Amino acid sequence: MAELSDGESKKKQQAQSDAGARAQPGAGDVASALAGARREPTVADEAYDIRIGRDGTWYYHGSPIRRLALVKLFATVLRRDVAGDYWLITPAERGRITVDDAPFVAVAVDVTGRGEDQVLTFRTNLDHVREAGPEHPIRVTFAADTGEPSPYIRIAEGLDALLSRPVFYELAEIAVSHDGRMGVWSHRTFFPLDQA
Repeated sequence: MAELSDGESKKKQQAQSDAGARAQPGAGDVASALAGARREPTVADEAYDIRIGRDGTWYYHGSPIRRLALVKLFATVLRRDVAGDYWLITPAERGRITVDDAPFVAVAVDVTGRGEDQVLTFRTNLDHVREAGPEHPIRVTFAADTGEPSPYIRIAEGLDALLSRPVFYELAEIAVSHDGRMGVWSHRTFFPLDQA
């Protein structure tokens, strides 16, 4: 039988050692061994028969969900993807829902201060409270056919609240002119309310 050179002998010993480590439980790269076992189960995408109306009412199979606590719970897992689809996402499941306009409605606004130092604090139908500013901007879109305004405030990433008509009228009453536009100040940020 031919003898192995010193270098070949070391390579053979290393290969045997590596094979033995892979065969023995708890030996070798434990993180790699556990990676497969820790994989999250694949979460199937479903379409839930849940719809949020333009007035902020949540519906299930066409019937309003009357339990506010349940609606608030659903709202905690509401997300919007980059394609603009709305999802209820939990660790166990993920379901697409329909949103007619925005998932929330701003039902009240509190105005403190004046001018550029003014702060506008909004409350939604689900009791989110947000101060308008760079992180929670106000924006207004206009319907192409009617010119009807739809004002919004950002509540969370990708999630807006439609300002109710009374709230929008309150903003219109305190609107001021700035750089040729009519709008409102909040946290030293100007938000135009008119059409450019």
